[in-house]
Amino acid sequence: MEEEPRYRRILLKLSGEAFAGNIGYGIDLSFLEYISREIKSIYDLGVQIAVVIGGGNIFRGFEGENMGIDRATADYMGMLATVINALALQSALEKYVNIPTRVLSAIEMRQVAEPYIRRRAVRHLEKGRVVIFAGGTGNPFFSTDTAAALRAAEIGAEIFLKATKVGGIYDKDPQKYSDALLIREISYLEVINRGIRVMDHTALTMCKENRIPIVVFSIKDEGNLKDIILGKDIGSLVR
Repeated sequence: MEEEPRYRRILLKLSGEAFAGNIGYGIDLSFLEYISREIKSIYDLGVQIAVVIGGGNIFRGFEGENMGIDRATADYMGMLATVINALALQSALEKYVNIPTRVLSAIEMRQVAEPYIRRRAVRHLEKGRVVIFAGGTGNPFFSTDTAAALRAAEIGAEIFLKATKVGGIYDKDPQKYSDALLIREISYLEVINRGIRVMDHTALTMCKENRIPIVVFSIKDEGNLKDIILGKDIGSLVR
């Protein structure tokens, strides 16, 4: 019996830190191959896939500000880092798993990526191409989580999948406290009111207003992505 996906169009948010893998900085090629195969597992189900990637493995805006670079400039530098990651993922998807891929950048750089146009992005998805959104929102002072929420709303994604290093949302930091409890389901407002650091409030509010559910899950566990798409209870659900 053929497996039937619960979601037909999704937005996957990957952190830049995930791209650093076990080397701590830059791009870990073993992670690129791993995430390519994870994406292929849901691509084969007929799911339309859009991806937003952070740039923290290369440069983070707030770190630049701490170095004395003004905030707007530092944020633009971070956006350029997301383009590097997007190109790396595009190359990996085409090399390892033979998936047609397009990079659309909010900051125009025609030699390496298409400019972001919403209708073009939707058309690529309909044609079976994985779309990677780079350059954040194209504006400083906004996180890549907010960029991901914005793109999810624009393309009509049915769900926002936030890949993390931990198993979901916990009542306290699971990396510090062994008795931290996994929260299976929670509302957008409760996340904000309890000060749980899932993503910034702008991104959460955008998902809430556009009724886009969020699943926070561990990208480290092989098969999690496919299990979520098939409707299994993985990670934490915000709705």
